[in-house]
Amino acid sequence: MKKLILVVLFSISFVSISLAQITAQVGGGLSYNLPQGDAGGTTDDFYNGTKYGLSNGYSFFAKARAGLLGTSFFAEMDYAKLSGDGSAEDNKGKVEVSLHNFSIKLGPEIMIDIPLSPVSPYLAPYLMFNQLSGEVKLQGLSKVPSGNYNIQSTSRIGGGAAFGILFKLNPALKLDFSIHYQLLNLFGKEFTSVDPTKVRRIDSYTSLNDDKDPLYSSTSDEHFISDKRSINNMQIKLGLMVGL
Repeated sequence: MKKLILVVLFSISFVSISLAQITAQVGGGLSYNLPQGDAGGTTDDFYNGTKYGLSNGYSFFAKARAGLLGTSFFAEMDYAKLSGDGSAEDNKGKVEVSLHNFSIKLGPEIMIDIPLSPVSPYLAPYLMFNQLSGEVKLQGLSKVPSGNYNIQSTSRIGGGAAFGILFKLNPALKLDFSIHYQLLNLFGKEFTSVDPTKVRRIDSYTSLNDDKDPLYSSTSDEHFISDKRSINNMQIKLGLMVGL
């Protein structure tokens, strides 16, 4: 009987300790995006096929975090729309470009506990799935017809890392501040080929085309994308998380 009582007490204690160390939070917030690598540049760079010409902009996200015994994992959904506008061909014409990205991020969070402190720093490497699409408006340029064009939707696998700080406002409410650097098209770069008998320069703008044009020639106005392009992004994020 004494053994049974001890087993029951031990089980209750173990469950109580385990539950005390389970964390689960949900929330969301806003991000400020700073395009990096070939995602930035000017609209003239975009017209010439070297970069994407995107400027800084805002996005929003939803996040969930779960942890057990000091090990934490997160999942995040993020939507960003970045754009750029300006001139091309020595100010002869105008270019407007926007890129939409719906991403899903998954990874661990390495928490750094500070005893008796409301602040908990963390590091978070992650993988991300990106669904990219967009629009291009070209006006008054000599090598392409003026008009509005869609950038075909395509997916890429990426990765990133974050440094964050959780601020405990009360037992169930936390402020989540983090800085991310992410590589959106780490895997899956490709060039969407067009029929060489129906070559049109405009076709190079209507897909993401982050790989080199296999028919590239330094003397061609139609096959002008000469190298791979990396779409990177820095995010400054602020969110509110609810849970234990």
